Amino acid sequence: MAAAIEPPFLVALNLTRRCNLKCAHCYLDAGTLRAGVPDELRTDEVLVLLGRIASLSDEIMVVLTGGEPLLRQDIETLARHAADLGLMVVVGTNGMLLNSRRVAALRTAGVSAVGISLDSLDPVYHDRFRGLSGAWQATLAGIDACRRAGLMFQIHFTATDDNAHELDDMIAFARDAGAAVLNVFFVVCTGRGRTLSNISAERYETVLRRLVEAARDETTLVVRARCAPHLKRLARQAIPPLPITLAEGYEAGGCLAGRRYCRVTPEGDLTPCPYIEMSAGSVRKTDFALLWVNAPLFAALRSPMLEGRCGACEFAKLCGGCRARALARDNNLMGEDFLCSYQPAGGSVIEPTAPDAPSLAWSEEAEARLRHVPPFVRGFVRRRAEAYARERGEPAVSVMHLHALARRRFGVGGASADHLPDDP
Repeated sequence: MAAAIEPPFLVALNLTRRCNLKCAHCYLDAGTLRAGVPDELRTDEVLVLLGRIASLSDEIMVVLTGGEPLLRQDIETLARHAADLGLMVVVGTNGMLLNSRRVAALRTAGVSAVGISLDSLDPVYHDRFRGLSGAWQATLAGIDACRRAGLMFQIHFTATDDNAHELDDMIAFARDAGAAVLNVFFVVCTGRGRTLSNISAERYETVLRRLVEAARDETTLVVRARCAPHLKRLARQAIPPLPITLAEGYEAGGCLAGRRYCRVTPEGDLTPCPYIEMSAGSVRKTDFALLWVNAPLFAALRSPMLEGRCGACEFAKLCGGCRARALARDNNLMGEDFLCSYQPAGGSVIEPTAPDAPSLAWSEEAEARLRHVPPFVRGFVRRRAEAYARERGEPAVSVMHLHALARRRFGVGGASADHLPDDP
């Protein structure tokens, strides 16, 4: 059975509930605490956990987050151990504690990138949303520290009805600031976000359509949606379609919760994603790898019996809706995603496709470059590179093929094959 279960692309480790902010939308309901909760995973427990994650695959991205993970004194120790295991390490932070010294320490520890939350270009709005005066200025200083040190960073923007009008300006800011990626998040009503007005279905659809355009048009910045599997429907409907769905062999399609993504809480509970609070078990009591393979909750998400519009939708296997939203509002993990306004057209379900061509050989340098690509799209990039090499009648993939693909995606002077950022 274990051989049939794919390893996760991404594991989020909520290392602490401590935070120096009190954000209105926090899914963890983190507090401004100097000391963590008494049963927070200890350093030795996290080190063991990282080993168990790596036992499934060394092609997994681990996100060290919180709360505010930089409040843990062992963050560099944890990052170094994960990197030494071959895992790709990203730190998710509000950026306020990033300075030249801290950024240098993270780089030395093997951190590949940091994700920094910035919810507005208006300091007043951002500070109010984050619950602390001066937060905006401190976050921008953190972005500057990463840029000066050459540490790759992403900007995380949470779109609501109140700030969605800033999307174009935020795209321009992320591009000009030197960010590799702009991730646009949408609130799922959990934690303190239960009381947040969130975003209307109409505005949500409008924002996603703009993100599809930006994903195609941006030449130096990757623009992606998070917690928005409906982007895959819009990508499929675009003219010409964006090849970022399971129908084109892009494995990171639709909702990944429990299928290729999971989260560990500060106390050690394993959940399908940060917004689904149902526990599949405790990593303190059961091996992470065993839970990943055998947990009934994950099995249900891997073979979902969707209901309502999601169950009747021709895009069910490419999108599948956000399971967390259905659970949060209706207490039904398989219910329809209320934020999607699409009415199924009654057509046949669009099936995922799998590559049938045999793999090509790769040069050592090309394989090394591929390891810089996020794990959840590594297979997709591998297939694209092999297809490109076949088109040229060449028997193996070289680093020059990767450079050519990067230029094709980002244009001359854009991203290099060292990073080869992924599509949304």
